[in-house]
Amino acid sequence: MTYKKMRRSRHQRVFLGVAGAIADFFGISPFWVRLGFLLAAIPGGIPGVGLYLIGWLIIPKEKE
Repeated sequence: MTYKKMRRSRHQRVFLGVAGAIADFFGISPFWVRLGFLLAAIPGGIPGVGLYLIGWLIIPKEKE
């Protein structure tokens, strides 16, 4: 069994690569992940921005 690892993307990166990493892991477009973060940030900013920053801290960078 092979395991898929989540890594912050260098290619699908707009800010820190978190949305690209999540999109690659689940096989979806990064647009939808970014839209989800945006919608989570609308009610006050903390939910979306907080989750994004936690992802940035937890998800390692993609190797060169």
